[in-house]
Amino acid sequence: MTQLDDAKGKVNSALSRLEKMVEQRLREETARADELATKLATLERQYEELKRVATDVETRLETAMTHIRGLLAAEQR
Repeated sequence: MTQLDDAKGKVNSALSRLEKMVEQRLREETARADELATKLATLERQYEELKRVATDVETRLETAMTHIRGLLAAEQR
């Protein structure tokens, strides 16, 4: 084998290792992105549920306040 062939072999070997490292990193980052997307979807669902609960509580509070105002007005008559 000539020095040129030896150098080509080393370069090809290094490129192959680099390619495997890049592919592994890409797999890891893709898995991480998928995990983050799942967590984000969960948080968005929880946020929407909390918004619904808050709206329900606000509505009930307004109803209770209206009822209390009515009782106070009736009591003052």
